[in-house]
Amino acid sequence: MILTYDAVDAGGQRRHDSIEAATQSEALDKLRQQGLYVTKIDESKASAKRSSRATAVVRPSSREPRLPLKVLTQVTRQLAMLLRAGSELVPGLQAIQRQLKNPNYKRQIGAIVNDLEEGAPLSEALLKHPRSFDAVYCAIVAAGEASGSLSPMFDRLTHVVGKRRAIQRKIIGALAYPALLIAMSTNISLVILLFVLPRFDAMFKQLHVDTPGTTKMLLSVSALIQNHGVAIVAGVILIVGSIVATLMRPAGRQWIIDVQIFIPVLGNLRSRLMQGAAFRTLGTLLESGVGLLEALALASETTKNATFRKLFAALEDSVVSGGGMAATFESSGLVDPAICQAIQTGEECGNLGIAFSFCADTFDETNEELITTVMRLVEPVILIGMGFVVGTVAVSLFMPLFDMTSAIK
Repeated sequence: MILTYDAVDAGGQRRHDSIEAATQSEALDKLRQQGLYVTKIDESKASAKRSSRATAVVRPSSREPRLPLKVLTQVTRQLAMLLRAGSELVPGLQAIQRQLKNPNYKRQIGAIVNDLEEGAPLSEALLKHPRSFDAVYCAIVAAGEASGSLSPMFDRLTHVVGKRRAIQRKIIGALAYPALLIAMSTNISLVILLFVLPRFDAMFKQLHVDTPGTTKMLLSVSALIQNHGVAIVAGVILIVGSIVATLMRPAGRQWIIDVQIFIPVLGNLRSRLMQGAAFRTLGTLLESGVGLLEALALASETTKNATFRKLFAALEDSVVSGGGMAATFESSGLVDPAICQAIQTGEECGNLGIAFSFCADTFDETNEELITTVMRLVEPVILIGMGFVVGTVAVSLFMPLFDMTSAIK
């Protein structure tokens, strides 16, 4: 088939041309041997029409289930262990497939095994399942296939995926207690409004007690919920549903992704998590033998944030023009000066991959501490808010009783 491509040569000149090859992987190998970095490659329209008549092309289904990070970590770790022990790919994947309990996950691994048995490279088989195996994962596997060192590459992947899994578990664990506090405070407030306040309201009316403003406000809220509870719930569901539907659209999702790094405190954490993931990707790819421009293009896929996308575009332009990466990182204002200095040292010593991996390890350590610190700040705020609500209700209810007792004396 004939494929058209956009590429950059060693001198930084951009090239648009076509190449004939049996598969896209073969075309990429030929272009890399010519010293070209491919930024885009697609099958030409004429060739696509011919191939669609001749054979059915297997396309990844958008409905195909994504392997959870826990399962992906398990599959990667087990495959690395089996390859290190001398197992072949197909028997190793079949052994892993038998251990999986979810039929959808078993089917996905089975499809990869079928592609391997038909002679497809592992990286090409994984590319058909992009929801589970992203471009970075497949690039590391392709680098291992090209160098004949697939087992060490899966060791690297185990480390990369394991770090992602550890951060995910840290975040989920940190959010569990605040979520429990919010749920408990919401339940307490509803119980007070629906069951406690009506009893006090009836007693105040029977005793003709003059209630203060805060008490009247709480009693009015309680009566409103009791009399129009269904309408209020429906309205809340409608408003929340509208907001969720808006944010689920491409423009809404992009807005959330772009604005999240500007949120006080949490924005700094999110920015550092993005940097940690990008630096881990860059370090692993460069140490695996992937070219710098290709590594930057793949690392930019780790985030959809517009600010970081612009940063990676600036890095690619700087590399193509022969400039350094450290200066671009420093001028962005997103990366700490110490990290920029480490990257500059890596550039000067020719150990850029090691420098990025070191920075990623640093980010992982500081991010764990930052997550713990943020959650320690959030928990007291929730407790104080819950105490304020309960205390306000208690004072509002018992103050009229104290005034009534004083009047009787």
